[in-house]
Amino acid sequence: MEFDSNKPIYLQIADTICERILSGALSPDERIPSVREYGAQLGVNPNTMMRTYEKLTDDGVIYNKRGIGYFISPDAKDIVLENERKDFMENSLPSILKTIKLLNIDPSVFNV
Repeated sequence: MEFDSNKPIYLQIADTICERILSGALSPDERIPSVREYGAQLGVNPNTMMRTYEKLTDDGVIYNKRGIGYFISPDAKDIVLENERKDFMENSLPSILKTIKLLNIDPSVFNV
């Protein structure tokens, strides 16, 4: 995995896990690698992975079974969809709409 220097690594890893949930590559109640295992796979410090898992746990995307490991939450896909939609509406869409207006693009060309 290549990392973007403009965004914290732990957030990039969290985004990747969320993308895998949305794509169906990760299923509800599926066990994910331990902090150390995943960190070794990606070549990142276990502390970075722990921050990723803490964020995803706080968001309700994953949960921890003490002594067993981390698992994808049953409603993870819904949580990720809601968060991604909110982020898109607040951060991406205003910029897109501004560009459409500045370039005098007729919105009807999008067929949506």
